[in-house]
Amino acid sequence: MHAALLPIRQRLDRVGIMLSGLCAVHCLLGIVLVSVLGLGGETLLSPSIHRYGLALAVLVGIVTLGMGVLRHGRVAPLVIGGCGIALMTAGILVRHGPIEALLTIAGVALVATAHIRNLRHHA
Repeated sequence: MHAALLPIRQRLDRVGIMLSGLCAVHCLLGIVLVSVLGLGGETLLSPSIHRYGLALAVLVGIVTLGMGVLRHGRVAPLVIGGCGIALMTAGILVRHGPIEALLTIAGVALVATAHIRNLRHHA
């Protein structure tokens, strides 16, 4: 059973890494487009995008990092990912701006690191 779940978990870890990268690009691009060009503020800064992104990050993180702990027994990726989710949550709770972007980008960097470590522990 565990052997059948491994490819699924590895794919989800890769999805988590990809989503983290997309989130970071979204934050940086949002800052540039809104502050420099005044474009896309209503879409790029929409709170619903951030809430859905966080919910997706939590879901993928729980499944992949939780399965990783059960499989390889190392808790570090789960703890790192949890810290990243906490920073992303803090980013949602503060006002839009540089602090939000900093918290979110730091959070997604930690989440991506957790997924990478999770993949390496299965290698």
